Amino acid sequence: MENFDSKKHWENIYQTKELKDVSWFQPTPETSLEFLKQFNVPTTAKIIDIGGGDSFLVDHLLDKGYQDITVLDISEAAIERVKQRLGDKAVKVKWIVADVAKFQPTEKYDFWHDRAAFHFLTDEQEISNYLDGAQKSINPAGVLVIGTFSEQGPKKCSGIEIKQYSETTMSDRLKKSFEKIKCITVDHKTPFDTIQNFVFCSFKKLQKA
Repeated sequence: MENFDSKKHWENIYQTKELKDVSWFQPTPETSLEFLKQFNVPTTAKIIDIGGGDSFLVDHLLDKGYQDITVLDISEAAIERVKQRLGDKAVKVKWIVADVAKFQPTEKYDFWHDRAAFHFLTDEQEISNYLDGAQKSINPAGVLVIGTFSEQGPKKCSGIEIKQYSETTMSDRLKKSFEKIKCITVDHKTPFDTIQNFVFCSFKKLQKA
């Protein structure tokens, strides 16, 4: 998309729409929490939520006693909304305002979580940058979980064209650096009573010989 200002777009969304008025609103991120449970992610693990926006995953992580949480989003307005919601608990979280396609991680993570950020990357260079950053910053035994719209899901979100994935196309795109563990499809019911079909895949890093 020529001359599209992604940051400006998302700042406007989070400045003008209520949480319950966005399609991705989800009071309890059950699928994401199930992956944490499946991999027995300890409360001492370093977790990063990519494109976390003002989702409730961070609330649930704090409630479960996780001690090292980072939330990244391109929108400062989104992060400010979560900080206000969390109140005093916000200081327990590391907040990063950044475009994930240009993000240069300075820490190593045990659990990289991304629900619905990756599918906004439609430029091949941006996708490569994202995957390179993930590969460099996930610990050898760490886990990568990505959720995107499936091939049965929407072709657009928030007025922007997205890239749909299937289990096969996502695995193929990541196979240079990651090995698939498991993929599932999930129907997300939006606040407007529409259904969005997602594919969630978990991966582990390929160990260099």
